[in-house]
Amino acid sequence: MISFDNVTKFYADGTVAVDRLSFEAPTSKITILVGPSGCGKTTSLRMINRLIEPSSGAITLNGQSTLDMDVVQLRRKIGYVIQNAGLFPHKTVQDNVAVTARLNGATRRAARTKALDLLARVGLSPEMHQRYPWQLSGGQQQRVGVARALASDPEFMLMDEPFSAVDPVVREQLQDEFLRLQSDIGKTIIMVTHDIDEAMKLGDRVAVFRPGGRLAQIDSPAMLLNHPKDPFVADFIGRDRGYRKLAFSAIQPGLSLFSEPCASLGMTVAEARERAIGQWILVTENNQPLGWFDVTQPKDQILADGINLSSTFAPLTGSLRQLMDAVLSSPCGRGIVVDDRRQLLGSVNVEQAFGTGQPIKAG
Repeated sequence: MISFDNVTKFYADGTVAVDRLSFEAPTSKITILVGPSGCGKTTSLRMINRLIEPSSGAITLNGQSTLDMDVVQLRRKIGYVIQNAGLFPHKTVQDNVAVTARLNGATRRAARTKALDLLARVGLSPEMHQRYPWQLSGGQQQRVGVARALASDPEFMLMDEPFSAVDPVVREQLQDEFLRLQSDIGKTIIMVTHDIDEAMKLGDRVAVFRPGGRLAQIDSPAMLLNHPKDPFVADFIGRDRGYRKLAFSAIQPGLSLFSEPCASLGMTVAEARERAIGQWILVTENNQPLGWFDVTQPKDQILADGINLSSTFAPLTGSLRQLMDAVLSSPCGRGIVVDDRRQLLGSVNVEQAFGTGQPIKAG
């Protein structure tokens, strides 16, 4: 557990960056710090490993004050991941990861072996291991940064906007991979982000900061969405917080699915028209949905470049937010539901998905 007890940070010019901050980051959980620019999020994070020294108050790791620890040993106990990864440009990917284990006393051979294991865990293929950071994409560099932070097997991890420098698609992939990794390793993590959606997705607890480094509210994402403490928290979370709540509601086990007629690549458009319900037909390959085809197009055959790829497909074990997105992103209002292997299960419409009326059977 990481605990802040009445922690304040002020500077000689009178600026108060963090003001009497008190909260706990539970063991083996992810605690996210969010708030407007200049509210003290990163300052609070850096006070944990004493890159910034607190002016008053106490920060403890499992009950031990950080001020009572040797600063070098303290930092070796804590994994640290920053934006843009901060990798050593003259070292290979494998050596970038191994250096942390070496600093903690591992032999060169053991450190390099550990690096290979961690690189596999964060999803980097073996052909990447001997490359240099400049030869990697931004997302790949962030994966190396996470692996390096884990190389000393720290109990605690600090992450300062680790995914903010990559594009939205890669960012979502990194978030999903990070959650999968955390389910295996169970570290005590504090992360800073400016993205409220990222905070709600990743955090077991989310701490909302006010300007001036004051804590407005810390709670589970669901509690923040359902019970914001005051207008500041409500406004910061956003006016679309009702939609965000759907991410914390599972698709009901009893959801009725209807058979969705399908076409395959290479099928004639004339045959597809006979199967279609209205203008659109779902195109699949090996029973996996690819997208939708408009059967009113003046074409003879269904080819890949004619498929509408705008739709998402909701896993049956997913959330109502995923189900709603599948329905709304579909050009025909029929949301496609798949299993964990992305195999087609059936379709729903918005009334069926949310129980607001009798579904219209598809087929």
